[in-house]
Amino acid sequence: MTTDLITRRTLIAAGGAFAVAGVTGFIVPAQAKGLTPTRSMRGGSNNYRPGAPIVDRIGGGGFWMSGTVRRAGDGAPLAGQRIQIWAHTTEGYERDPQSHGATLTDANGVFRLEMPQIVPAFGQPHGHLAYDSGDFETVFLRPVMKSSRDTSLEAHFVLQPV
Repeated sequence: MTTDLITRRTLIAAGGAFAVAGVTGFIVPAQAKGLTPTRSMRGGSNNYRPGAPIVDRIGGGGFWMSGTVRRAGDGAPLAGQRIQIWAHTTEGYERDPQSHGATLTDANGVFRLEMPQIVPAFGQPHGHLAYDSGDFETVFLRPVMKSSRDTSLEAHFVLQPV
């Protein structure tokens, strides 16, 4: 008898809590907070050049930098967001203006920009990316490639509104 009473009380309490949470909307925000913002990476802003132009390609190409941009919380894709990309490549150093360019995300929050092959700088083949448009907090990334022979690199942004 005692077991049934505890089970019944537990069920009633849990059901009441669920009903209150569902009515007040506590369940939806808990799900929406599942995607946390991307933090800037150490060294990500090295040789950053504010206002790099939007380009179709950086240099002669042959290497692809790609990724996604989503909103923190609900993970919605963010269209039309400006992502700046730069790196030490076969055609220039990461501080050189011709090694910088920017692109915009498509309707699905995807970006892709062709550039020259990335080569190691300071012992590591890596790229630099920045979200710096102002609608969301600025984020700098510095992803490292697995191998200097890789011909692509992905980076993903989850942005927090300002």
